[in-house]
Amino acid sequence: MEGFMDAALSQSKPSAADLARPTMPLQTFSNPVIRGFNPDPSVCRVGENFYLVTSSFEFFPGVPVYHSRDLIHWKLLGHCLTRPSQLPLAGAADSGGIYAPTIRHHAGRYYMTTTNTSHGGNFIVWASDPAGPWSEPLWIEQKGIDPSLWFDDDGKVYFTSNGSHWAAERGIYQCEIDIDTGRRLSETRLIWRGTGGSYPEAPHLFRHGEFYYLVIAEGGTEACHMVTIARSRSAYGPFESCPRNPILSNRSLESPIQNTGHADLFADQNGRWWAVFLAVRPHDGVHHLGRETCLAAVQWDSDGWPVINGGARITLRGVGHLPAGEPGMDNEPVHRIMEGFGGNQLSADWVYLRNPTPHHYSLQSDVLTLRPTVNHVDMTGSPTAIFRRQTDFEMNMSVVVDFAPVQPGQEAGLVIYRSTRHYAQMAVTSSGQGRQVLLRRRIGSMVQETCVDIPGGPVILDVAADRRGYNFSWGIDGRGTGGSPLRFMGHHESRYLSSEVAGGYIGVMPGLYAAGAQGDEEREPPSAVLSHFRYRCANGN
Repeated sequence: MEGFMDAALSQSKPSAADLARPTMPLQTFSNPVIRGFNPDPSVCRVGENFYLVTSSFEFFPGVPVYHSRDLIHWKLLGHCLTRPSQLPLAGAADSGGIYAPTIRHHAGRYYMTTTNTSHGGNFIVWASDPAGPWSEPLWIEQKGIDPSLWFDDDGKVYFTSNGSHWAAERGIYQCEIDIDTGRRLSETRLIWRGTGGSYPEAPHLFRHGEFYYLVIAEGGTEACHMVTIARSRSAYGPFESCPRNPILSNRSLESPIQNTGHADLFADQNGRWWAVFLAVRPHDGVHHLGRETCLAAVQWDSDGWPVINGGARITLRGVGHLPAGEPGMDNEPVHRIMEGFGGNQLSADWVYLRNPTPHHYSLQSDVLTLRPTVNHVDMTGSPTAIFRRQTDFEMNMSVVVDFAPVQPGQEAGLVIYRSTRHYAQMAVTSSGQGRQVLLRRRIGSMVQETCVDIPGGPVILDVAADRRGYNFSWGIDGRGTGGSPLRFMGHHESRYLSSEVAGGYIGVMPGLYAAGAQGDEEREPPSAVLSHFRYRCANGN
């Protein structure tokens, strides 16, 4: 395989400076390279730096930006959409909001285009630094989702999206735009219908050699997901379909990696090509961590068509000539272990459900104070809550909650969230006569609650997960007072938080929240103080 890869990759014609670089040995790496809810990846390279963005849906801030120099260790730099003016999410439904971004670099600027499916449609933002700040949106007249950009050598800028719901015919549509204003400069044209699979989407136009290549996804983002490609000597076609389509698919295989699709192809600084794409890790026929970002090497065959992963199916172990990172480079894994919230400012791992109310949150010396609101996680308002991605099947999350509710309906604790109708919560609340620990499990319209009376003082809330579910426990915080051992409270199956049961496009989002009761608008409920937060994942799962 190594000989074939070297011969094929020689067609990418690196520059003289690139050829002077030392050749890296063939290496193995683990997929996914970015774990947890990180679907629809797109990459751009600037020198020896790679920048990657993924979808964020109804969470704020939107569109996480990751950085790497070796393609396997990624650091979260921040987000493209950090202001409500860039990302209005009021009333966004489950899996609404931001779909499928694309990141590109041109003439010293980084451009990101995406779709706010809840407010406004397609837009572009730009920045001189991928860590931000990013500009206000430039709105694009062309409809559809999964927008992409291509900056051609003649100065033209192509804007490409799908046409699944707004167009008379499903397929990939394209126009030219003014990148400084977002104004459409040409009519929108259908350029390729795909190979016949359902939902042709996720288009990315690029050039290699004498051809324009158009890579898309087909089959829907479930078990039939696949990547297909076509080429033409014109950006508008006609496009010739690759005779080996699909060029990526794990359909109908008993594989720990499934639903592969939505790929972006790019070259590294050594002239070697790669693909990033989404995939899931199923268990017992379902998946709940969400669609994750995977990586595979790309070769070019003698007929000028890309071959992903040497033509083999994707597995948990990838292979390729990875680009070399510099000694001491600023690369670290996406957080799989967290101690605390981030000091005096929430770390970039934390996100909110829709646009937050800033004065409901206060963080000082890793102690988080939450002001309850009447918006609960089962509503389409913005609850007082923060979330992070679950990156591994096996994980443990715990927090100390100091909360003195004065009436039923006031609660503060942790939540394992999938949607407004599928979640599990454990919280400190009031029975009317005293405090309780509450475990609430929701599966669609069915809600089950279990309560245990507890004394006053801080309480430890703990959840431990494996592939099959979540075990909830609680105890009296023992720092300086003796405390008590953790007591098992209940179990919630991960199946009920999976895409196959709960629906939607996100993955499980563990979080912390505080909520009030109806009528609390007239009498403000007490705030909840959360401390000693800990999140740990088991390595290798």
